[in-house]
Amino acid sequence: MHRLSIRIIMVLAVALFTSCTAPIKVEEVQPASGYRATAHSLPLLVDQIRVAYRGIERGDTAAIPVYNERLSRFLEALNKNQDSISDSQLLFTSPGGVRRLTIKGPASFTPPEARLIPIDILEFEGDYAEHQSKVSGVGAPLVASKSTDRIGFESYRLNQPLRNLTALMRFKGNTATLELMDPYQAHKISVAGKQHQLAADYGAAVMYGLSKSRIDKLGLARLLDPQKFSDTSVLTFLQPYDPERIPVLMIHGLDSTPATWAPAFFDIIQDEEIRDHYQFWVFSYPSGYPYPYSASLLREQLEEVQQEVPDHKDMVIVGHSMGSLVTRLMITDVGESMWLKLFGKPPEETKIGGSSRQLLEDSLIFNHVPNIDRAIMVAGPHRGSEGADNPIVRLLNRLVKLPGFMADVRNAAASVATADASAFALKRAPSSVDTLSPNNPFVKEINKYPIHPSIPYHSVMGDRGKGDTPDSSDGIVAYWSSHLKGAQSEKIVPSGHSAHHHPVGIEEIERILKLHLREAD
Repeated sequence: MHRLSIRIIMVLAVALFTSCTAPIKVEEVQPASGYRATAHSLPLLVDQIRVAYRGIERGDTAAIPVYNERLSRFLEALNKNQDSISDSQLLFTSPGGVRRLTIKGPASFTPPEARLIPIDILEFEGDYAEHQSKVSGVGAPLVASKSTDRIGFESYRLNQPLRNLTALMRFKGNTATLELMDPYQAHKISVAGKQHQLAADYGAAVMYGLSKSRIDKLGLARLLDPQKFSDTSVLTFLQPYDPERIPVLMIHGLDSTPATWAPAFFDIIQDEEIRDHYQFWVFSYPSGYPYPYSASLLREQLEEVQQEVPDHKDMVIVGHSMGSLVTRLMITDVGESMWLKLFGKPPEETKIGGSSRQLLEDSLIFNHVPNIDRAIMVAGPHRGSEGADNPIVRLLNRLVKLPGFMADVRNAAASVATADASAFALKRAPSSVDTLSPNNPFVKEINKYPIHPSIPYHSVMGDRGKGDTPDSSDGIVAYWSSHLKGAQSEKIVPSGHSAHHHPVGIEEIERILKLHLREAD
């Protein structure tokens, strides 16, 4: 059996039998102090926090960890008293005389609606748990959780049911104010006229979301039955939208989900320059669809985002594997050329109607997305993967259950295609695996169109540490397929197909993002 096809079968088998293994798990544990707050602890904790706060005001740095820990315990107690909170206020009497607590959250965030979970009681385990994005300072980092039911769906985009915040408590007379601060917006705080670093954990909300939503389990399921999960095709923001930050849009590949970008995201977000200038978005889609159709779904999502946040900065787009192919379609001008080659007439004169016509137009007629400034393509099979044509892989491809409308489109196109467009003839509606074949008509045709000259692009690919480029392969995609002439840079990573998980691959993405900042100035 072809060596590459064996590897592909092994990948599918591993995906099937490990889909229940979470890449990251979360458990609420006992805090290091051993003290667990109760619903009756609030008054005493407020007084203890005030004593520590006065110490920070006097310049006693030893008071900072005490302040942070007592504040974390206060958040625990507050979660157990949420029924007592009215209009972001809590009335009580502490031994020290504090009678009113006011809660202030950042814009578009209503504190009483969320559970405020201190980071020090969250224990993360799994493959991604080693990637920590913490900054020491004053305050209690937390995950604000409204809901985890719709993570990965459209409602998540601007609603942000999960987000990283940092709690502070300040005092004036008999009133305490609990300030919930967005660490992306505030890095420093002032206490008694002295500046302090704000404590933060930039990866916790995404880690918590991954552990609760288990979006990683959708990879194989969406490959085999994409239409069943059609509502999971969505562009999601990983942090609150900020018009001052450049979006980095990350796109996963075949048999995958946005969870594949977690290691890169957790590592890159540790860099202060990256945090200050970029915001991260992900596009999730059922990877069983032929990728030209998936690209049309992304264009639709980008149009919706443009309506929601028309003031966003031009973006950097990053794709892995089949996500690189989707990326390439975002930065290429095709116009009606492919349509004319297939049908011999412009769209308005072609006798195809209804939804089939719309789908064909969306998949075959497109130009580059104007607000993309740079592209990074990781392990992209631009000229296909030979393993996709192996008989065993073709047999496995039959397991992909495509929706009926795909067959309707194929039949409609075949009925009006010109005689000299026989190269486009297909025996059945194509799946994503079909569109990864070097012999696929679309794959052959799209490579005739250059990437738009105004958009710099970069290639990252693995060679499994063999150092044999240009005869190299990452085990799935060969160098002859992933190499793109005209790339501003090309990085060979000593890895397999998951070059975006390897430290060298992650460092290269970070380097390109910093290069983009310098060239944008």
